[in-house]
Amino acid sequence: MGERKTREGVVVSDKMTKTRVVLIERVYRHPRYERVVRRARRFKAHDETNASKTGDRVLIEETRPISKDKRWRIREILARVS
Repeated sequence: MGERKTREGVVVSDKMTKTRVVLIERVYRHPRYERVVRRARRFKAHDETNASKTGDRVLIEETRPISKDKRWRIREILARVS
């Protein structure tokens, strides 16, 4: 079996119980126009202990479906906001 996918992002919402909305931004160079392009995507991630807060940098990993929208789980908090 392979490793689970992991992504690094910032918590943008902690209003739900045991759920966090994590914003993941990817930056890449456009293949034709060579401009730097920023694309952002929001994922709902499971946080069993409600440990993370808005602004925290977190590592999320892919998991089985937990609810209709949740397919990710917060593995660890990389940096806390003061």
